[in-house]
Amino acid sequence: METADFMPSETVIAGIRKDIEAYEAARASAVRQVRWRVPVFVGLVLVAVVLVAWLFNKVADPNEQWVSTPHVFLYVIGFAASILLYFQARKPATRLQQSFRETLLPIIFGFIADMRYQHGVTPNSFDRLPRTAVGPFNRQAFDDIVAGRYEGFPFELYEAHLREGSGKGSSTAFQGVIVAFETIAPFPGILVATRRTNAVISFFRGIFASKLQELSSGDAALDAAYEFRTDNLGAAQPLVSGRLAQALKWLGETWPDDPARVALNGSDGFLLLPQTKNFFELPDISVPLDYSRHVAPMISDMGAMLATAALVRKIGAKDEAG
Repeated sequence: METADFMPSETVIAGIRKDIEAYEAARASAVRQVRWRVPVFVGLVLVAVVLVAWLFNKVADPNEQWVSTPHVFLYVIGFAASILLYFQARKPATRLQQSFRETLLPIIFGFIADMRYQHGVTPNSFDRLPRTAVGPFNRQAFDDIVAGRYEGFPFELYEAHLREGSGKGSSTAFQGVIVAFETIAPFPGILVATRRTNAVISFFRGIFASKLQELSSGDAALDAAYEFRTDNLGAAQPLVSGRLAQALKWLGETWPDDPARVALNGSDGFLLLPQTKNFFELPDISVPLDYSRHVAPMISDMGAMLATAALVRKIGAKDEAG
């Protein structure tokens, strides 16, 4: 599919561009303030220090001009004052930087209904994610979290980094984006499709998922790429041989780098997209925000992920419900 397939309407894009222009005006104003405030604030301190030091020279010993004890104290105080005033001068940019993502992401993803943004907290849906989908881990970190409604269904999308072990011996269980959503038809149990790994990793995954049984789709290429595990073989087999297989083939074309993973747990569905890049990466506040270079690719990726989730959530639905 083309990038345009996942973009919102021209009307929505026009609204996003307008909001970005308003943000750009505030950003440019803050940057301009910093450009003159920093040299002025710090420069005034330097001038004051030099002036006071010159006055000290009037009463200092001729051999201690500029280096007497009072001079040294003055220099220390001046240095501390310079640092304090430097950060004071940068306050306009600092305030904007602190709200940078909170301001921009709701603008960029303005096509998402009831959009909510969080950072660095545990997503609400994470505890319901079947651990078989990611494997064992003992450390977890979450970056940006976006939640809302897309085409009428609620979702939660977040960046996750899950690791097992500590120090140099640690390994990554999963790093990438997880999209959690409500399925159209609940699955009576757990069903997980993960990338097929080597025999050793599969052995330990099997221990970790001891309650789940492995099954096959009947498609040799798909079974070579994926492991399917479930605690309800009867309900899972038609999906693994049918709509789930079709969805995974489509995912392989849309996300070819590292196979996507899918997990169903009752009415909760999960789409896991391994990737190492920062999905919500934005330029530094000193860099003008360019829609085509910085924003459009992010909107397209978000649209692709949500469109994929919309497809996956139909896996267990009856034809008339899909």
